[in-house]
Amino acid sequence: MLNWLLIFVPIAAGLHYFRPESHALIFLAASVAIIPLAGWMGTATEHLAAKTGEGIGGLLNATFGNAAELIIALVALNKGLYDVVKASLTGSIIGNLLLVLGASILAGGLKFETQQFNAKGARTQATTLTLAAIALILPAAFHYLSQPANILLENDLSLDISIVLLLTYALSLWFTLRTHTEFFMTETAGAHAEQHDGHGQWSTTKAVAVLAGATALIAWISEMLVGSVEQTAEQFGMSSIFVGVIVVAIVGNAAEHSTAIVVARKNRMDLSLSIAVGSSIQIALFVAPLLVLASRFIGPKPMDLVFSPAEVLAVALSVAVAGQITGDGESNWLEGAQLLVVYIIIGIVFFFLPDAPGVAGH
Repeated sequence: MLNWLLIFVPIAAGLHYFRPESHALIFLAASVAIIPLAGWMGTATEHLAAKTGEGIGGLLNATFGNAAELIIALVALNKGLYDVVKASLTGSIIGNLLLVLGASILAGGLKFETQQFNAKGARTQATTLTLAAIALILPAAFHYLSQPANILLENDLSLDISIVLLLTYALSLWFTLRTHTEFFMTETAGAHAEQHDGHGQWSTTKAVAVLAGATALIAWISEMLVGSVEQTAEQFGMSSIFVGVIVVAIVGNAAEHSTAIVVARKNRMDLSLSIAVGSSIQIALFVAPLLVLASRFIGPKPMDLVFSPAEVLAVALSVAVAGQITGDGESNWLEGAQLLVVYIIIGIVFFFLPDAPGVAGH
């Protein structure tokens, strides 16, 4: 469905090499080019997962589920754009909980009056997300309550919390894939793949080749995207935090967004929730702490987990609203619309919010 967007890969490359001063056009073309590449990466992962059994397949899906966002963040991290990295993490969490989940519930609710899903699994995911929100709130609280700020202490604090989050993520994977599988997705491992490919199961060789190729292309295009983000934001009067929270986050998740909506229209809400909420959990418990660790090796300086007050508040409110709506095990179109309204309001706030270099670039 998104394959025609691949034409933007050579367009982005051509602009980058022959019109390097056209930062806005490069940013736009690179953003669109990443969308189908992320879709191909997801498809290849699903086909590999279908061949490896439930446990390994689930681990593959969990590991590569947010690979596009991780690659973009690593490129930005390497360039020292910590404000964009942190904003994209925030944007991925709130985007999945409000935009993706909201659009999925709305799309499904317009076709089915009420849709059911596993309430126990939804409550477990909500609790895990609350833990993740706490992990984002406390470093920021430490930063503001311990003035003057001690950067070395904050770096150590963030490193310790990151290790705890990674251990928590490992425990949540074991819970989801091994001990309490009945709480979560009941569809087969290849459920996503049917949304992208109608020609049967891929061979392992083809899946690995497509995954490797898509990963390499995303890394290449991400260099162009990140290289033009600051100039584009300045040209259009947007703050870096808005670009990260809204634009970059939507680009990295676009292919996954479409899948969540399609399966919701088929009344498969357990799978739709697994895509939306599960992706937010992975960003908070796996991608964010992994970037903190990676910054010590590929970044100009260590990255901490001190997010701006607006980012922390946005994540906390998103977790609270999403948990409230999914906690009863059923949904309707109005609840989806309510999630979308919250997302739009948060987007408006971030658009008018200026950058806070003392925190974002901390």
